[in-house]
Amino acid sequence: MRYVFMRFPNFLSKAVTLSYDDGVIYDKKLIEIMDRNGLKGTFNLNSGMFGVKRRMLREEALALYTDSGHEVAVHGKNHLSLAELQPAMICDEILNDRIALEEMFGTVINGMAYAGGSFDDKAVEVLKHCGIDYARTVVSTEKFEIPTDWLRMPTTCHHSNPRLMELARAFAEGAPSIYYWGRTPRLFYLWGHTYEFHDNDNWHIIEEFAEYIGNREDIWYATNGEIYRYVKAYDSLQFSANGERVYNPSAIDVYLNYYDDQFVVPAGATVPLRKPSACEARN
Repeated sequence: MRYVFMRFPNFLSKAVTLSYDDGVIYDKKLIEIMDRNGLKGTFNLNSGMFGVKRRMLREEALALYTDSGHEVAVHGKNHLSLAELQPAMICDEILNDRIALEEMFGTVINGMAYAGGSFDDKAVEVLKHCGIDYARTVVSTEKFEIPTDWLRMPTTCHHSNPRLMELARAFAEGAPSIYYWGRTPRLFYLWGHTYEFHDNDNWHIIEEFAEYIGNREDIWYATNGEIYRYVKAYDSLQFSANGERVYNPSAIDVYLNYYDDQFVVPAGATVPLRKPSACEARN
């Protein structure tokens, strides 16, 4: 039996994040929908393709995403398939996209999504040298698990999945027939491209999802990067040998459930923990 369980900020056990690619003009409408329903997400941009194929102009993208509460991430300078490139070309595609976006938005960017979902082990190794910490694939699991391989991050599903609302209800309500309602934290990760809503005339899909899953008090709404950094902060906790105290070396306050008691471990602090007696633990 496990006795320590991560909790998201404010002791929440559920988180939702979105990831949308290419920086197209329809991102504007999606952000309006997300903001109205309290959702947050990551927008993956190609710095070498502003104004191309319905992508926003550089000035439009800068105005839309700056101080929006959402995250900008790498998607490859020219949207190339990484599995088809040599290592030096992968480095050029990813590192130069990162440099350009960081200069554009005045921030540090260490996340991305694979263009076309294309990657291999060679690409993953190059990403490590480019300072990329987390990278989203197009793999859909229809599950709510926290990623463990952050450079091969799967998703719950694409927004076109016919089971989208069924999965959303299972996530929000904890239907045991679809997903085990345990004590481990859960993540709903949705991805896609906003031009798909326009081309298929089905904005109602994301509107229904956002209205249902959004603005709930028991869900943490976060960007991909916020979730990555929080989980890494939790993973960095250092427990004493007897389990009676824990030290948080990170710069992020961490929440946890320990023997069914709740504790918050502030950044840089050591916190005493109450470990139950053998009799209490058996019960």
